[in-house]
Amino acid sequence: MSVLAASFKRNIASAKGARMLNGRTLAPTINHNSSAGLKVLAVLYKGGDAAKQEPRLLGTVENQLGIREWLESQGHEYIVTDDKEGPNSVFQKELKDTDILITTPFHPGYLTRELVEKAPNLKLCVTAGVGSDHIDLNAAVEKKIQVLEVTGSNVVSVAEHVMMSILLLVRNFVPAHEMIERGEWQVSDVARNAYDLEGKTIGTLGAGRIGRLVLERLKPFNPKELLYYDYAALSPENAEKLGARRVEDLKEFVSQCDIITINAPLHEGTRGLVNADLLKHFKKGAWLVNTARGAICVAEDVAAALKTGQINGYAGDVWNVQPAPKDHPWRYMKNHLGGGNGMVPHYSGTTLDAQARYAKGTKQILENYFKGAAQEPANIIVGLGKYETKSYGQR
Repeated sequence: MSVLAASFKRNIASAKGARMLNGRTLAPTINHNSSAGLKVLAVLYKGGDAAKQEPRLLGTVENQLGIREWLESQGHEYIVTDDKEGPNSVFQKELKDTDILITTPFHPGYLTRELVEKAPNLKLCVTAGVGSDHIDLNAAVEKKIQVLEVTGSNVVSVAEHVMMSILLLVRNFVPAHEMIERGEWQVSDVARNAYDLEGKTIGTLGAGRIGRLVLERLKPFNPKELLYYDYAALSPENAEKLGARRVEDLKEFVSQCDIITINAPLHEGTRGLVNADLLKHFKKGAWLVNTARGAICVAEDVAAALKTGQINGYAGDVWNVQPAPKDHPWRYMKNHLGGGNGMVPHYSGTTLDAQARYAKGTKQILENYFKGAAQEPANIIVGLGKYETKSYGQR
């Protein structure tokens, strides 16, 4: 069935009455005079009362990226859900005749190869944010499904979160705050594992947009040295400006760092990269921050390294499964002094400022697509049948 025929069929179905999703009645969303209506499916996170009280939480099911009225005025159908797990989920049921899929890294709808095969109409995937590893990009290439993301929309937000995470680990902030909450006061118990950032060797695993912003923000802290590991070298001008030295061997890189921050995309070359073997090469007592993707680290290996003291702390907001199960080891792991855990939900890149940027960028990508206009080159991950970026490994 062609896209136009499928759209006509949906127009008739919508005209028969309202639809129910997640217990909510949805009014018909098709302009019946339009023969060009496409089905747009968005998988977003549930905002609850917070989203009702704060309309700037645009990345939620309730506020729907702020584009429902605009999409419907164009004659398109817009389905929004947070129900994404399993064959009976709204995501998988609605995907079968979806033309455009919008997902977010904060509550990812995992588009596997199997699901791609079941979505013959799918032509465009848009990531509202940065990071499209929840999509099988190789399958998208083969099926000529374009994949775009709002590049740059939340890089500052994430870089600032990295800085916060580094400082809360190095200064032993979480145990100190928990002490106050318990009504206790024993300075020595927290000061014995608190350090200065000044004079430390700090490295970023990945020196793309976020990695460079982190290095830029670290420089004023007067570190002993800034290092980076990346298959692509910084330009001489950037390296000099940031004061960063490249280390080409990964084990050599981690062995030199007091603090390591991961700022790399998830792909075949980075999945499980930080495992028990690599952790053995870390400087004993180093701190590790990961706001990139949880699956770059092996969860159980990180938890074990923290327990034995091989690393002194681990912080971040990304998990290998999202939402993280209640028994995930990163929820409860501690170092030998009862601290060293700075984990939070995945929100570094979804501040209110970032949501405004990625909602606006998502709308622009859709508008370009509807008009047949050129997309911003930096936003294109997969073009028509080929990769348009090296961010997801050397292709």
